[in-house]
Amino acid sequence: MDFEKKLNRLEKIVEKMEEGELSLDQSLKIFEEGIRLSRECHDQLDQAEQKVQTLLEVSESGEAEVEDFNMSEE
Repeated sequence: MDFEKKLNRLEKIVEKMEEGELSLDQSLKIFEEGIRLSRECHDQLDQAEQKVQTLLEVSESGEAEVEDFNMSEE
């Protein structure tokens, strides 16, 4: 699932929990899913930030220094 889909799912989870119509078991299950998705999104944002920092590094001569960024760590 890509970042945007995870974020949309998180929004739906929040809406469902705010409605207050779920049973305790349903609330715990959906909360657990939300925590997992939140962590995955956070990890993806960290990886994107690392990539941006890598791309923004500039050498002493003013040339952009680009390094390979391994996205397979997901």
